[in-house]
Amino acid sequence: MDERPPAAPRPPGTFKVGTVAGSDVLVSGSWFVVAALIAVIMAPLVEQVEPGLGALRYVAGLAFAVLLYGSVLLHEASHAVAAKRLGYPVTSITLHFLGGMTSIEGEAKRPREEFVIAVVGPLTSIAVGLAALALLPVTPDGLLQLAVEGLAGANLLVGVLNLVPGLPLDGGRVLKAGVWGVTGSVVRGTVVAGWGGRLAAVAVLCWPLLQESVLGTPPDVIDFLLALVVAAFLWAGATAAMASARLRSRLPQLVARDLARRTLAVPGDLPLAEAVRRAQDAQAGGIVTTQHDGSPAGLVSEAALLATPEDRRPWVPTSSVARTLEHGLRLPVDIRGEDLVRALTRTPAAEYLLVEPDGSVYGVLTTEDVDRAFRATR
Repeated sequence: MDERPPAAPRPPGTFKVGTVAGSDVLVSGSWFVVAALIAVIMAPLVEQVEPGLGALRYVAGLAFAVLLYGSVLLHEASHAVAAKRLGYPVTSITLHFLGGMTSIEGEAKRPREEFVIAVVGPLTSIAVGLAALALLPVTPDGLLQLAVEGLAGANLLVGVLNLVPGLPLDGGRVLKAGVWGVTGSVVRGTVVAGWGGRLAAVAVLCWPLLQESVLGTPPDVIDFLLALVVAAFLWAGATAAMASARLRSRLPQLVARDLARRTLAVPGDLPLAEAVRRAQDAQAGGIVTTQHDGSPAGLVSEAALLATPEDRRPWVPTSSVARTLEHGLRLPVDIRGEDLVRALTRTPAAEYLLVEPDGSVYGVLTTEDVDRAFRATR
């Protein structure tokens, strides 16, 4: 039977609107808040260039929001295409209130790949902005010219700001790739780029205080609120990236083979009490139930076993406390580091069956043992 991995669960609060480059395009509920805000902001400008529209000016503003997020989708799709061409699966592209996010499985394995995946997004935005700018001289006056002007300005701004060298911005990933390439340490690259993101957050937070002297317009409550939201986003993203990098530096020490428990294989219909007795005699830390042909069928859950009273164990089959070996519970014995953690996260369970390349059973891996080994690396 062809065993396929289950589809990734859709993040809560999102819905699918289509597919781009083979990846689901999701829209967050927060997008509607931003779309409404853009419609309100654009309404007075629409009224200036096309008087007398009445309530339709808000519809025109909403259409501009959709057009703007279409260019954001191009930005994110470029990340997705680059990642896929380099061999990294992309699960989804999500549009949200601060722009977009491309969910790429796994981290880049080489600095060059990190650089390519990161830089194509801002370059795409800048290209869209320049294309819109080139169209302005031949664009008719009115709503169409307003839309093209807005598209040019927004994309050039997004492209340039995204090149700011600080995580979680694309420019931070470019900086990370550069430091990684020079030092040979992805952790050092991430930490340097993370501090760049923190400095960017402080700069954004201070911007309203400098706005009047730079632009000649005093800041209002919205300016301070927007600066606070963006600064918090940058600081949180940079801090999370730095923490993740420090955790990744300890992951290579996790090797499934070294953490495996000795395993006893028993028929599924064997009384549970007898299975426990045999496991204790063999000093086994895990029990696997087998089918009639001897192939593994299930993993005995330690929690379910302990919850079964001893006086009932002689009367219940071992299979009654075993979890069927569904996709994701069978792992290669040599899996390690980040691949191991990703496998455990993809299919959460208390126990996993470790198998040799030829399919034979090596042992059982428990998340409790993995957690204990990870804490010991600190």
